[in-house]
Formats: sequence, C-alpha cells, structure tokens
Amino acid sequence: MKESRKTGHLLTEQINPELSHLDQCSTLELVEIILSEDRTITEAVEREMIKIAEAVELIVGKLRDGGRLIFTGAGTSGRLGVLEAAECPPTFGTDPRMIQAIIAGGNEAVLNSIEGAEDSRTESVEALSALGINEKDIIVGVAASSTTPFVESSLIFANDKGAGTVLVTCNTVKNSPADITIPLLVGPEVLVGSTRMKAGTVTKMVLNMLTTASMVKLGKTLGNLMVDVQPKSAKLRDRAKRIVTHITGVSEDEALELLSKSEWDVKSAVVMQRRGVSLKEAKEILQDHSGKLRNAINKGKK
Repeated sequence: MKESRKTGHLLTEQINPELSHLDQCSTLELVEIILSEDRTITEAVEREMIKIAEAVELIVGKLRDGGRLIFTGAGTSGRLGVLEAAECPPTFGTDPRMIQAIIAGGNEAVLNSIEGAEDSRTESVEALSALGINEKDIIVGVAASSTTPFVESSLIFANDKGAGTVLVTCNTVKNSPADITIPLLVGPEVLVGSTRMKAGTVTKMVLNMLTTASMVKLGKTLGNLMVDVQPKSAKLRDRAKRIVTHITGVSEDEALELLSKSEWDVKSAVVMQRRGVSLKEAKEILQDHSGKLRNAINKGKK
C-alpha cells in the first residue's frame, strides 16, 4: 500500500456542515449555493494585495534581468500554471522561454489526471535542473494545499539555486519554502476537497494579476492596450488594426498600411506614424526606450 499524506487539517479539506444537504437541493438552489460561496473569492484576494504586489515586483526584477518565470504545480494548480504560461506569448509578445510551466505528470497531465504524480519530490527538480535555472529566474509554485511534494521540492531546489520563489496557496503556511507566500483563504469547498472550485478560481485570478501586472510594468502595454499582441489570427489582426487606429487617429486603411509596412508589429507601426520614421528607425527608437511605447512616441524621453 502506498504511503498516505495527512491533509485532513487543511482548510481546503474541511467540511462545511451548512452544505450537508447539497444532494437534496434543486438545480437553482445548487447554482445559488455555488455563487454564494464564490463571493468569498474577491475578499480573499483583497486581504493579500500587498503580497501580490510584492510578488509582481520580484517577478519584474527577474524578467528585466533576463530571467524566466516558471510556474510549477500539480492537477488543477498545474493546469492553471500551464494556461497562464501559454497565454502570455500571444497577448504580450513574450518569448515562449520567458514564461514557462511545469506540471506534475508532464504534458499528458494537462488533459488527463495522472494519479500520484503530485507526490513526486524528484520530477519537478529534474525538470527545473534540465532548464538550468539560476539566480536570474523566479519559480512560482501553485499548490492549493500548500503541501504538494512536487511543488514544495521545486521551491526548495529553486532556493538552493538562488532563484526567487513565490508560493500561491489556499491554506495557511507555517514554514513556507518561498520568499513570498500568498495564502488565498477561501475556506472549505462546496464539494469537500474539490479545489478546482473556489481554490481554482481564486488561483486563476491571482495568476492573472501576477502576469498582467508584470507585463504592464515591463512596458508590454500602452495604457490598457496590448500593443505587443501577436496578430496571428483574423481576430487579432483586427484588434491590432483597431489599436493602431485608436493611438494614432489614422483611418483603418492607413492603419492596415502601417501594419503591413511594420511587418504587423503594432509598436513599430505606431512609432513610424508618430515619429515619421522608417521601420528600421522605429525599431531602434523602441530599443533605445526599452520597448516602452509611451516613451518612444514622446521625443526626448527615455
């Protein structure tokens, strides 16, 4: 028999006695109960805003120094990390190597449950070792229970390598292995222990905050416009056109012409129009201003 891991004391494993009648509820009552429980999510995030901001600053510092952001997790937590990493390149134009994710059980675990993978203390270490993590990188461990061996070992290994570490969890942590721990205490789940529910939702919210706020700080937006969008689909090409039109005030036809000349790089298209320069010059100006479009289109600022 495989060794068990005691988790009954964890907040996410507690039983909410007020919901013991769940299987006797009508469909509408079930929906109302789930919605009512989900209202605790934003409160949990509000309580940890300072730590979330601290984590963003740590991430930004590492990425500015040429490091990487790597999520580690198992099950739902691991899949949320994979989703976050996958969404950054098309949204912010990041190199796929900049933001990555490691999930217990490997890629197969994204679509299928790999039972027992979360209990491995070596898999995450081997994966991080293969990536050659160092002091420039930052590891964000995602574990609703806070005690997942796969995640815990990844953070300990990252610390040994001098990398930054963050733990996103839904339980209190006495001796956290991370530099920054973000406990999102949403309480017992509607369905006992099913952390794909409140825990999963609150975790998704915070991972969105960590990546989006970091990308804004790194100059990947102009205001709330995703000016580093990768227009590789019809929808995203239309969005790129609308962004150029909005910023420059040119017509849609002129925006399309600018995008064509800029090889569909929104930032370059805007700089070309606002500064009256060639594509080569636009790229040089952006480089001189660390990719920050607002500074690049305002002469004399760096």
